[in-house]
Amino acid sequence: MTSTRPADAELRVLSLVTNHRARFYRQQVDRLRGRGIGVDVLTVPDGDGGGRGPHDYARFYVAAFRASRGAYDLVHANYGLSAPPAVIQRNHPTVVSLWGSDLLGTYGPIGRLSARLADEVIVMSPEMAAELDGDCHVIAHGVDSERFRPEPQADCQETLGWAPGSAHVLFPYPPTRDVKDYPRAERLAAAAEGRLSRPVELHTVSGVDHEEMYRYMNAADALLLTSRREGSPNSVKEAMACNLPVVATDVGDVADRLADVEPSAVHTDDDALVDALVDILRRGERSDGRERIAEISLAGQIDRLVGVYRRACDD
Repeated sequence: MTSTRPADAELRVLSLVTNHRARFYRQQVDRLRGRGIGVDVLTVPDGDGGGRGPHDYARFYVAAFRASRGAYDLVHANYGLSAPPAVIQRNHPTVVSLWGSDLLGTYGPIGRLSARLADEVIVMSPEMAAELDGDCHVIAHGVDSERFRPEPQADCQETLGWAPGSAHVLFPYPPTRDVKDYPRAERLAAAAEGRLSRPVELHTVSGVDHEEMYRYMNAADALLLTSRREGSPNSVKEAMACNLPVVATDVGDVADRLADVEPSAVHTDDDALVDALVDILRRGERSDGRERIAEISLAGQIDRLVGVYRRACDD
């Protein structure tokens, strides 16, 4: 467990999480601490070989239940699999944040049950809210618009060593993440290349420091999202902040986010996705996405999250 409690802390939170390395989670904790809120983080331990099994979650649940006896104002469970010990304990109010696959995927039943037992529930998109029986707050993960900003494309391509004569399509995930459907992205990029007069390079990203991701966003000509499920993907919002056009499947809140962004496109079938990708690569224009992200700033997200904390404590 890592801990901090500023002298002027207004609230003290026990934050439970399955993956404390997730960049949006780290940003959230850092910003909360910057507001003077004490945050203690407890995460699921890595098992043998880096994987996690039932035994690791059992250890985590026992540790989380014991930690909940501490001098906290509330317990915040981040992701559905971290929520059972939070909603079982009765020492403090509970906030449960569902991120996407913990409601819409394999572990949905755990997320739904935890949401019913929590004092306050946060989801990432209206689509997720529609899946729940009770009230909830739609608070998408915010974007650091100071880090993710437009930069000269040629400079970023040179830094990354990308060929200036190719069309560059960014798939901002490891190709091994099944839910992101990399094989579909490969098919779409190959089909687009067959209709263009220049090579199309599909760039995957893994092991890259998040602080450097803005270079990839600015070097690319389009971001391609082919996910089967999403809540509110940060990659789309970060692309918007960099004015990078997006071509995406209709998942999570992506269609709402991109509704007024030009050029960008959301479709469900491959032909329409290829048409949109070809059109964007031919045009070679940046989008106007940055104009649309004021409402999803990181600061705004933290403001709303603190409001939920206060509501949970006042109930």
